[in-house]
Amino acid sequence: MPSKSAPILVVNAGSSSIKFSLFDVVDGRELRLESKGQLDGIGTQPRLRVRDAQGAELADEKASAAEVPDVPAAITRVGAWLGTHLGGTLAMAVGHRVVHGGPQYATPVRVTDEALAALEQLVPLAPLHQPLNLGPIRMIQARFPHTPNVACFDTAFHRGHPEVADRYALPEALYREGVRRYGFHGLSYEYIARTLPRVAPEVARGAVVVAHLGNGCSLCALRDGRSMDSTMGFTALDGVPMGTRSGQLDPGVILYLLMERGRTAKQVEHLLYHEAGLRGLSGISNDVRDLLASEAPGARLALDYFVYRIGREIASLAGALGGLDALVFTAGIGENSPDMRARICGKAAWLGIELD
Repeated sequence: MPSKSAPILVVNAGSSSIKFSLFDVVDGRELRLESKGQLDGIGTQPRLRVRDAQGAELADEKASAAEVPDVPAAITRVGAWLGTHLGGTLAMAVGHRVVHGGPQYATPVRVTDEALAALEQLVPLAPLHQPLNLGPIRMIQARFPHTPNVACFDTAFHRGHPEVADRYALPEALYREGVRRYGFHGLSYEYIARTLPRVAPEVARGAVVVAHLGNGCSLCALRDGRSMDSTMGFTALDGVPMGTRSGQLDPGVILYLLMERGRTAKQVEHLLYHEAGLRGLSGISNDVRDLLASEAPGARLALDYFVYRIGREIASLAGALGGLDALVFTAGIGENSPDMRARICGKAAWLGIELD
């Protein structure tokens, strides 16, 4: 039987899934995985799966889209499972993925009321993620006020960029205010940078492009394990198309929608974050699995566009690095879709990419 209490709980509340892990602390310093799980397919095909450290199944529960329509409902469902699993107790500390740390936070921080207020100010820069990241923190603070919560930031890994990679061609005053290219998915890229020397030491110190492809997507240029540039910028809207987000867009489109079509800022925000990307192009779904299974022209267009734009960004980041030694895939699509990996590698074949 699994342990009914674990010292460390780690929570990653994303835009379409909730991932979590429970760790025991060995000899007061080493972490040992006790169990890990995720609830994905939120709003489409919700499924909670949990396994222990040996891979044995602890839970596999399917739900309808109506039962788990959004991330807050998913947080509640995961919280209920954890409460049962942990016998009504909670871990001695909880680590949280938080998408945006702004210019203020470049390292993990214990969440105080002051820090939480500062992170709430960044919600407009990551409206799909920041409220969801902060939701579990508030929930735990309310129910377990003496449990430490630690925030780890997706922007932190990119803070060492060369200045030319972080700047926009805007006045200096805006840069000082924090209008700059932050980059996101940093926790994912940091894991890749730490793992690559063990998995592929021959390329780990070289020029590497990492493609984080899930419902949210970005690419990162690494040299010697350090982030040199990323496709995402000031917000998590930039770069390649995503499940429901537009990716790179001419700013003039925003001005046109506001000034000529009479849309409000909130309407434009909703369009770019919830109605664009693969869902907007296909008119069917934001889930690559659905699009691969469909014969509809819109599904084919969405996938072709997705591959095309990723191929362009791989070339762009290879240019920033002055070459390319390896391409690494991660996240839901990158890990689980051989078809999409093959298509993307085919688009990048001219750079010397060969699919084994």
